[in-house]
Amino acid sequence: MRMATDYAIVEAAGRELRVSNPGKLYFPEAGHTKLDLVQYYLTVADAALLHLRDRPTVLKRFVDGVAGSPFFQKRIPDTAPAWLQTAVVTFPGGRTARELLPNDAAHLVWGVNLGVIDWNPWQARVPDLDLPDELRIDLDPTPEASWDDVRRVALTAGEVLAGHGLQGFPKTSGSRGIHVNVRIVPEHDFVTVRRAAVALAREVERRVPQLATTSWWKEERHGVFIDYNQNARDRTVASAYSVRPTPDARVSTPLRWEEVANVEPGALRLDTVPERLRTLGDPSAGIEDSAGSLAKLLEQAQIDEDNGLPDAPWPPNFKKMPGEGKRVQPSRARGVKP
Repeated sequence: MRMATDYAIVEAAGRELRVSNPGKLYFPEAGHTKLDLVQYYLTVADAALLHLRDRPTVLKRFVDGVAGSPFFQKRIPDTAPAWLQTAVVTFPGGRTARELLPNDAAHLVWGVNLGVIDWNPWQARVPDLDLPDELRIDLDPTPEASWDDVRRVALTAGEVLAGHGLQGFPKTSGSRGIHVNVRIVPEHDFVTVRRAAVALAREVERRVPQLATTSWWKEERHGVFIDYNQNARDRTVASAYSVRPTPDARVSTPLRWEEVANVEPGALRLDTVPERLRTLGDPSAGIEDSAGSLAKLLEQAQIDEDNGLPDAPWPPNFKKMPGEGKRVQPSRARGVKP
């Protein structure tokens, strides 16, 4: 690495990349600079790329670090370097865009130089972006939920997955929640994968109804919301080993299942995760060999539908789907002011 006053030259994946303003504080409270973020991703690149390679990824750019507001860039400009790998994706409304494929460490450095802090990849990989190879469980606590509630719901989700022949790989979200990534055989479209995710979420809710909810409308939620809609097309979550835009630079960190009950997300940060990875290894290292079938979850989905459960609400930017109930806030449907 070569340093100058306003830039640094960093080598990554056999390329030399220029990092502008390397000393800029991206995490003022923690004291981490833009170059610290670059060095972090170079250190964890092999583990991080396991969850990014060949996946179209939207760029969430924090050009002023975590103190500023981000903006999303879905389209890679034609002026981008010729070596950059990209793929054309189609959004639910029919529009298309050329998005980044973060396929090596040089891509990570290029993105961080533009202000990327965390990475948000699709559930599908090239060459077939219509068939997801990952089901994602996103546990999003309501304000009154405790961190222990989140951990207990995550463990229940792991039990439900195992009972349906699937292997989950948990990780902290790097914020207030937990994610569980599940590799699946890429044989179903996004609608079908989401249908399986709804069935899984409802089963978790049945097992711990006091802790978990599948209610899409915030006014009806309690405890930990299981966001099944993260499996809809073009919905993304931060990938494993992504640094999150929190004051202390927390990392979305893969866990072993036996760690979930006692994990404290504040201990998993930009300055601690590289050493954890070096000494303990990567708990998600086996994810590529774990692809399972959604057959049992889809059987459960059919049982739920036969018992009169309608499709759960879709995000508002999706067209009305067959079997979906009313897409209106419950209090408004009753004529009550929320």
